[in-house]
Amino acid sequence: MVLSGMLLQKMKDNNMNRQLLVDVRPFDISTTKINESIKDNGGKLIVKGVLQRAEAKNQNGRVYPREVLLKEVGKYLEHQVTERRALGELDHPESSVVNLNNASHNIIEMHWDGDDLLGTVEVLSTPAGNILKELFKSGIKLGISSRGLGSVEPMKEADGEDTVEVQPDFELIAFDFVSNPSTHGAFMRPVNESVQAKTPENNIERIINSIMRG
Repeated sequence: MVLSGMLLQKMKDNNMNRQLLVDVRPFDISTTKINESIKDNGGKLIVKGVLQRAEAKNQNGRVYPREVLLKEVGKYLEHQVTERRALGELDHPESSVVNLNNASHNIIEMHWDGDDLLGTVEVLSTPAGNILKELFKSGIKLGISSRGLGSVEPMKEADGEDTVEVQPDFELIAFDFVSNPSTHGAFMRPVNESVQAKTPENNIERIINSIMRG
């Protein structure tokens, strides 16, 4: 009974320490492949790429153990992907739920290749999906961001750098597309009309405004 009480307390403490974990990696795909996909799928855009990587420190200094991702990916496949509700959003949503008003895509397949989690993504014909499609067609470099809830614990690294390990309480929520891996809200902000330089951010804003004007 004492042991059970200690375990319950530890689970309670871990739940209290859980935080929103957002980790981004580049989603590289050429405009040629984008155009081929649209042509081959009757105007629908379907893209493939690496969604997440296990056992490797990412830019946020976090490591996702393979067994942790295996468990959550298995649940995500069973409850979200197979039921066609593995929806994702544009930009960096700071919520533990998916906002249907901002849904831009749906994960239709996932599988492992070594420690890489690969996925097939269908871009939806929603307002956010149309923006995502035009960004891809215009050659904008996007990132894919995993979003989940979990706690982390420090790891000892030989190089002395700060590294944390994602714990078994991790819960995968969604995979989102983002414009800038290091900047929250990079392309969903209002346009600054006084800035005329042709930066990538301005190009993204131009595409979005064009879509919004119809």
